[in-house]
Amino acid sequence: MKFSLSLSSDVFPTGTRCDLHFLSPPPRLSLQNPQKRRISRVEPSFDGVEEEVKALNDIKASLGWRVVYAWAGDDPCGDGDIPPWSGVTCSTLGDDYKVVTELEAYAVSIVGPFPTAVTNLLDLTRLNLRWNKLQDAIPPEIGELKQLTHLHLSFNNFKGEIPKELANLPELRSLYLHENRFTGRIPSELGTLQNLRHLDVGNNHLVGTIRELIRYEGSFPALRNLYLNDNFLTGGVPSQLANLTNMEILHLSHNKMSGVIPFGLAHIPRLTYLYIEGNAFRPGVKPVGIHKVLEVSDPEFQF
Repeated sequence: MKFSLSLSSDVFPTGTRCDLHFLSPPPRLSLQNPQKRRISRVEPSFDGVEEEVKALNDIKASLGWRVVYAWAGDDPCGDGDIPPWSGVTCSTLGDDYKVVTELEAYAVSIVGPFPTAVTNLLDLTRLNLRWNKLQDAIPPEIGELKQLTHLHLSFNNFKGEIPKELANLPELRSLYLHENRFTGRIPSELGTLQNLRHLDVGNNHLVGTIRELIRYEGSFPALRNLYLNDNFLTGGVPSQLANLTNMEILHLSHNKMSGVIPFGLAHIPRLTYLYIEGNAFRPGVKPVGIHKVLEVSDPEFQF
């Protein structure tokens, strides 16, 4: 029996997973931030910046031949007739140097641990390494990428806990960690991210409760889409979840949750899709609520 709530069936088919990877342009490689000498700074000729060259070459060496074959020359940003490295986007800061602001290397069968040299590219705004074979833990140094707005690490084999250092990324808007092997609890510190709009940690081995996730007052003020599906979350849906007033999609399917769905959820003004199947929520009579467009597919489910 499926329990899916949808608010406008003309936009997404009811019960269909909304993967917002396709709602925004795919990320690429990039660096930007001129405040101090950083490893992400790339001077046009690379003269005297051996550390920067080393960081980029370390990344190049770790990515595998399917990417490296397209990475020719010494300048990842391109020089004259030589185009930029595939998947690398650079921005010019001032008249003196370029920085890498986007790095995209997805679906190229990268094998091994997270390439730690990436964390030396302090001007990155977008990092896309999804659909590879990366494994082990994400290093805490990921929290050094202060300019990062979009992080795509889904469809890999990462394991261990989701690093709480991700909460040190003040500009982060989208965080895609689904389809990995993460364990432990989702860091409640992520709720302090003022700009986070999309959080997807579905299809992992995560435990804990939603109450723990939103335990900070004012958690997730900008969050629109929250995917917690296909994990091992327990407990109920706390009434405080209704405080996430920007929520549009809430995916709770296939966990070990129970209890009732609080009535206040129907009052979240933008909530369009609520997926709850595969849990042990208490059934009731026909659905009750005042939400303008929210629909419950199972007529025996009660708010």
